[in-house]
Amino acid sequence: MPLRVLTLNLWHDSGPWPQRAARIRAWLDRLDPDVVAFQEALRGAGLDQVAELLEARLPHRDYVRGSRMRRGAAELDFGNAVASRWPIAAREVLALPDRGDGETRAALWAAIDAPFGRLAFTCTHLHWRFHHGDTRLRQVQEVARQAIRLRPKDGFPPVIAGDFNAEPDSDEVRFLTGLHAVEGRSVYFHDAWRVAGRGGDGITWSNRNPWARAALEPDRRIDYVFAGYPTRQGLGLVEQCRVVCDDEERGVWPSDHFGVYAELRTEPLPDRARAPIFAAAGGEGAGPSPERA
Repeated sequence: MPLRVLTLNLWHDSGPWPQRAARIRAWLDRLDPDVVAFQEALRGAGLDQVAELLEARLPHRDYVRGSRMRRGAAELDFGNAVASRWPIAAREVLALPDRGDGETRAALWAAIDAPFGRLAFTCTHLHWRFHHGDTRLRQVQEVARQAIRLRPKDGFPPVIAGDFNAEPDSDEVRFLTGLHAVEGRSVYFHDAWRVAGRGGDGITWSNRNPWARAALEPDRRIDYVFAGYPTRQGLGLVEQCRVVCDDEERGVWPSDHFGVYAELRTEPLPDRARAPIFAAAGGEGAGPSPERA
């Protein structure tokens, strides 16, 4: 069985949240993911939005506050959550670089005891303003550094998922995919959509959705699943990726974002399929080489 990963920005409790939650639950039941990265999830006194949403699904959960949100007299945590089918054995929280203007973000790293071994899974949400690419570039460097430092030695490749608020040709996403170096350093993660996306353009912020259209922003792909380079046996190879949570029923969409769903291989490839893939990987060139997560 593959590892089934979903990332979805919940849009906190905006819009008709009870109806939206029902739509998200229907998608969860349809996709049956093993691990989910949620962004813009709320917590506060007597409130746990992810627990309310999931009910008995994916019972192993963790949360990190990225910033604070005021609702009337109440101040709520606004952050990221990881929900897993399997136990979370360890965690690490990373406060991301910011601009000193009050907007703060975080990454949550979780070590998950999956049947195929330890899964190192990161959920994050980066700064959102179009002109904050410089901040997002600093943020992805820290997220990648943490994921590489904490990856299981000789184990399943690390997975990073979330709302990056950046398009594929941005420096921040190009850095994660080995196409942009910062101060002589580069890294490499597979962009699941680029590797295995099928059908369409992968847009996750779409003006088809009236809740996104109200922001007067262009269509773009800003939500991602990134996977470390697969092992020589093919573990972690992205085999499928698609945009999900992208429909409406009776005028209700699951969120203002669409989600991204990916399936990663958890069993070794047959020998005849393995050799051509990794022969092409070849040797390293002279000088510093990109870090393959």
